[in-house]
Amino acid sequence: MTATSHSRGAVLALLATIVIWAYSWVVMKQVLQHAGPFDFAAIRYVLGAVVLFGALLVMRQPLRPPPLLPTVLIGLCQTTAFQGLGQWALVSGGAGRVALLAYTMPFWAVLLAWLILHERLTPRRWLGLGLAAIGLVCIIEPWHGLGNTTSTLLAIGAGAAWAMGTVLSKRVFIRHAPTPLNLTAWQMLFGALMLVVIALFVPQRTIEWNWQFIGGLAYSVVMASSIAWGLWLVVLQRLPTAVASLASLGVPIMSVLLAWMILHEQPSAMEWLGIGFVLLGLVAVSGLRLRKA
Repeated sequence: MTATSHSRGAVLALLATIVIWAYSWVVMKQVLQHAGPFDFAAIRYVLGAVVLFGALLVMRQPLRPPPLLPTVLIGLCQTTAFQGLGQWALVSGGAGRVALLAYTMPFWAVLLAWLILHERLTPRRWLGLGLAAIGLVCIIEPWHGLGNTTSTLLAIGAGAAWAMGTVLSKRVFIRHAPTPLNLTAWQMLFGALMLVVIALFVPQRTIEWNWQFIGGLAYSVVMASSIAWGLWLVVLQRLPTAVASLASLGVPIMSVLLAWMILHEQPSAMEWLGIGFVLLGLVAVSGLRLRKA
């Protein structure tokens, strides 16, 4: 297979990943008509962990877990907190808005990496954080009163939790060098078990085991948590990291557009302005260049 064919396949995989992950926010919003947020998140990630461990066996990668304490902490951040808070935010918030706020993760990752890993904050990253702050103010619109503050704070909290999990994962990779699939499987298992505990103790609506719920669950487990993960590994293997990072910014924007078309969530002019500032901030924080060095 030629290099051009490899690149074309990677681009197609990237586009498919963006669409799958973006649509998953719409699916998660729709599923809430048939189940509580924590019940759905718990079932989804228990099944997702099973799929990942199956992948470890098929690929003959080691099943031995990474260091226990940091892996548990990563699971509590990246799976329990990110998914739990994100799903909770969708109860009262729009799918596009919640996805956009959750995808502010890179900003929190920059700050946490500065505090925990002592990574230097460059002027470009400060610019990105400033642009992001302006964008968040435009999206939240505090001059309109409290509004849907609970959903907004939950979504931002989900993004911050994801960022903490990312920073902790980076430290584990540096110190212990596990395979990405091994660390992902184990952290997802620990995070899913905590979601099960939460689901058991938090009162929620009874699950309606109808085709709409089963279909949404199947999409979330098979497409968003399994196939998209495999496609993303292909993207990272065949495309420059900068290109993959830039393109991943399409997920929250695609989520906003899909929520607009499918759920009839109409963003205001101020929200569109905020989206623009957030995207500019993400590009600045990531340090992307238009050309490959």
